[in-house]
Amino acid sequence: MKFDLKADLRLSNDATSAIKTIDEFFKNANKTFLNHGKGKNAIVKEWNLNKDLLSLHIISEKYFRAHDALLQIKNKLSEEIGKKHKIGVRATNVREYEIEFELEKKPLREINIPFAELKIKGLKAILKLEDTSEEFLRKNYVDRMIRLVKEKILNQYYEGKKEFWHLIWQSEKKEPIWNKDPTEEMIKLGWVKQGPTKGKWFYGPQLTAILRTMERIAVEEILEPLGFQEIMESHIVPFEIWLKTGHLEGMPAEIYYVAEPASRDIEKWSKFIDLVKITKEVPYEELKKNLSLPNAGICYAQCPVIYWFFKGKTIAEDSLPLLVYDKTAISCRYESGGRHGIERVDEFHRIEPVYIGTKKQLLDLREKLLERYKYVFNEIFDLEWRMAWVTPWYLQQAGKIGMEENEMGTIDFEAYMPYRGDRENSKWLEFQNLSILGDKYTRAFNIKTQKGELWSGCTGIGLERWSIAFLAQKGLDPKKWPERFKEYLSELPEGIKFL
Repeated sequence: MKFDLKADLRLSNDATSAIKTIDEFFKNANKTFLNHGKGKNAIVKEWNLNKDLLSLHIISEKYFRAHDALLQIKNKLSEEIGKKHKIGVRATNVREYEIEFELEKKPLREINIPFAELKIKGLKAILKLEDTSEEFLRKNYVDRMIRLVKEKILNQYYEGKKEFWHLIWQSEKKEPIWNKDPTEEMIKLGWVKQGPTKGKWFYGPQLTAILRTMERIAVEEILEPLGFQEIMESHIVPFEIWLKTGHLEGMPAEIYYVAEPASRDIEKWSKFIDLVKITKEVPYEELKKNLSLPNAGICYAQCPVIYWFFKGKTIAEDSLPLLVYDKTAISCRYESGGRHGIERVDEFHRIEPVYIGTKKQLLDLREKLLERYKYVFNEIFDLEWRMAWVTPWYLQQAGKIGMEENEMGTIDFEAYMPYRGDRENSKWLEFQNLSILGDKYTRAFNIKTQKGELWSGCTGIGLERWSIAFLAQKGLDPKKWPERFKEYLSELPEGIKFL
């Protein structure tokens, strides 16, 4: 890597009288605090003083960034000429900054990033920045930009690739009761209705009873026996939390954003109200004037807010492993064209168990969770299902296939859906997963214990997914449901009759 930086330091006064001090400073700087050995040194190649404007040309290689050298120079120079000449440094501005670095692969197509001009020749990339502030340098944007260029290129090679998928367990084959799409049949029966906006559903008494039964089974047969405690959280998540978890950069196109009113002053809303009364339509242009820019979104998954609750806390050892779950926050994800039935929706109901503990505690917990899930899906639901170890493509590119199978990573639970076709060639439904995430979130939220490091994980239980997996194999007639399931729900509400 090579760094070539041209910057200006605006001084608090004309420093012509301090030129000898400044000259000695830079001669000494190149020999001392800027020189840390091969690959770790920077050099002030040239400097020029014009009254209160000190212009610098700094070059460096590999590990010592030129902008880090500039910040050190600013601080030490301020101290030096401040003591001797009562002159300080008021402002820093980078006129030109060129950064050259090597790439692992050539880009397959053109890429761009904010704040800089990017040129790529073979495996060499050059970033050119102009008129950059000191704040920009201090916030470490430059290193993130370098990483982003490399990440974008690697993504081009992995886009469209399937997840790593390795079967680890499969139940015996079960004879389906029927082969119809449960959602379509429930619509015909009036149990559900699509809307009132896309990707949302209105559940009637019958399906609501099934969803609540799934919730009860999950709590009574899985969570309570393992010692999980219920908590309640907000449906609305501020951006600052998603910045820490990575959701805001990972799936911004799937978030439902929340805009607060710019004011509660009814006078400022008077024109909007008048337009509604007159037109009986929504005056969107007027509405926009009265809304603040979104700074939060509707719950995507419950775990980020749970981690936020423990931010900066030190958890006592006798509270580990920490086992909590939320079942109140409704999750919303903009699925666009991928919606289907009640199994792939924009708004869904789920239970989010989160666990925090030592590595050993979480590996032990995973085995206990697997045992409870197997009991429910085999003995109560009597499902045909399987488990697979999965690694998304973004972890594949990081070289994490296989090495995580005994520790970090995700296990997907998939159910056979008879209405989609035969077992061998149809797509099974992923209706449950179980993840151990290492220290990703405990580190991000600075969650600690008395000694050692903490890991965390989650195993989101989607009530719609559980229900549709069950109904796709067992049908809508309670008389044909497994006996153990009927111990929880043996008959459905009569529902509402329409004339």
